[in-house]
Amino acid sequence: MRRGGQGRTVRLMKALIVYESQFGNTEQVARAIGEGVATGGEVEVVAVDVAPATLPADLDLLLVGGPIHVFSMSRAQTRADVAKDDRTPTQSGIREWLAGVTAAPTGLRIATFGTKQGHGRLSGSAATAAAKAARAHGMTVDAARDFFVTGRSGPLEEGELERASAWGRTLGR
Repeated sequence: MRRGGQGRTVRLMKALIVYESQFGNTEQVARAIGEGVATGGEVEVVAVDVAPATLPADLDLLLVGGPIHVFSMSRAQTRADVAKDDRTPTQSGIREWLAGVTAAPTGLRIATFGTKQGHGRLSGSAATAAAKAARAHGMTVDAARDFFVTGRSGPLEEGELERASAWGRTLGR
């Protein structure tokens, strides 16, 4: 809460960002988006493994993001493949979280994001797949955005964190 004009109390927008990250790139993007969203309200950024299964009733904005795995969101097998590279992947992914989360509060704005290598449409998009999964669970998705890495494990392309923060500011208005 904050004081508005003429002594009125104005409730700040409340946002939750749930991310899945294997190499750290999607986490960096989630945190940059969070910095942008925070200019317009309160934001919590959490890994999918600890994300709440029940969305808070006063939530205004939900962002869900993850890396691309075989043209879509990760699956148990694709996370196991990442583990072979001495990485510690999340135990579950945004695919499973979206399938298990309770119904969204009325009026909740939802956006999805993903990290991927290559700018071509034929390479798939975790953001688009997450938006489709959210819609299949009765949620309305306002936006989906991809952010780009230079190789399978990254790093992020130059300027991507700034682009993520700017997108967050736009969503936070």
